[in-house]
Amino acid sequence: MDEQTKIHPLCLNQAYMTFLFPFSFREKERGNLVEHLRKNHFNFFSLDQRDLEEEYYGENIKVQHEELDQYFLPFLEHKLFPLRTDQQGFLRFSKKVNETFSLEVHDTTFSFLINSIDIMVCPFGIGLITIRTEMDQENEQLSEVLDFMNLFRVLEPKLDEEKGSIIRKGDREFHTTNEFVFGYLCPSLKSFIIHDEKRAGYFGSLPFFEDERMLSSGFFITNGEHQIKNDHLFRMGQLDGKNPEGKPFMSSTNQEYIERYLNKHLHDRWAPDSYTVTSDHAQITVSLKSPQQLDRPLSQFMGTHHYNLMLHYFYKIMLLRMSFEYSQVQWKQDEDYVEELIELISKFSARYYFGEVSARSEGKELTQTYREIFHLNTLYEEVKQTLNELYRAQENQANKRHNMLLFMLTVFTVVSGIYGMNLVIEDWKGKTDWSKVPGYSFFEWISLITALAGISLSIILLATTGAKGLWKKFRKWKRDQYK
Repeated sequence: MDEQTKIHPLCLNQAYMTFLFPFSFREKERGNLVEHLRKNHFNFFSLDQRDLEEEYYGENIKVQHEELDQYFLPFLEHKLFPLRTDQQGFLRFSKKVNETFSLEVHDTTFSFLINSIDIMVCPFGIGLITIRTEMDQENEQLSEVLDFMNLFRVLEPKLDEEKGSIIRKGDREFHTTNEFVFGYLCPSLKSFIIHDEKRAGYFGSLPFFEDERMLSSGFFITNGEHQIKNDHLFRMGQLDGKNPEGKPFMSSTNQEYIERYLNKHLHDRWAPDSYTVTSDHAQITVSLKSPQQLDRPLSQFMGTHHYNLMLHYFYKIMLLRMSFEYSQVQWKQDEDYVEELIELISKFSARYYFGEVSARSEGKELTQTYREIFHLNTLYEEVKQTLNELYRAQENQANKRHNMLLFMLTVFTVVSGIYGMNLVIEDWKGKTDWSKVPGYSFFEWISLITALAGISLSIILLATTGAKGLWKKFRKWKRDQYK
């Protein structure tokens, strides 16, 4: 590695890290999930509870609810911060943890504190677990912190370099983050999560969840001994911590590539004191300022910027979900499913998906960054194209059914017209003598067959229409995903 791309040291006085873990649940269980969270000491979060401004974010960090209220545009604010749990939108339930844990890997131990966890009950059966952590010791190297973030965000390790880490709490050991979350932090939440991978049971808990890793964010405060360099920023965006030998690692040696990467992913409005780098799997702000100067930036990281990131992550999950569900459609068997998918896309687009979410200039800049990094515009165009194709397919199928029905009605109309709209045979008056049927003439046979066929078809149409309506209501009750 040449001098331009070598790894420079960077020592951190403090690092605050947040992890977002998405899951899916059945929308009809929404009320039960809310009640379950209340019983397990999760507090419903609303902006009128000013006593919660310093409750969940760490020592001396205050998130002003007034700023949260003013940051987002009015048509979105009431959906992000509903006042009651029976309202539509994003229902946040928070719980203070304030416990210390350690992660052991590469013959080193990283001590970290979990300040709190949130369960965000989002629309359309999507949930987000937010885990707020901070490093428990001062003067940690950047490589140590990035290594912790890179390993902690992996729910189920599949690669060799991801295996071997252990999370400890006293005598208890957890060999995966998934086991830690559902075995310690949220032990009873697992019963609400969808696990069936067949669409008949809806779908597995986010089978499109990228790489089975959490989205992470961080706010790093340096000790001021070193300047922030390009290799630091690139490693933050990539979460390049340590290699399997335990040495500092960077996933590129090409200085030009690093510069191109930072041109796309770096927000440098507050340079040279602070920078924010955003990638598909992490957003990290690093600052040279002292902690006393960072009260407001830290408040924004925990509050407005977190909600902005969370909202666009929700957008990404929903767009990926709709693309996934479209890929699972079997056109001949899933007419009702197609109708539900059209309903899902239409309601999501109309109620929640907005190009502008903030009135603040920095909020608009971050929104643009998220849309580019998460490829939201491309995904949304694909979903719009999907919606158009679904509408055309539904129209074609409806036209075929109407044409067939029109054909049958035309046949009966023509036959009835030939008979002068009178298909009654003298033998049918009063008590019908079926013993005379074998002796019917050719035209009487036509009359008999037409009458019986018309009566049968009428009964069948009424029965199938009624049964289909009841079946749709049953499916809606059973799955109930699109409120």
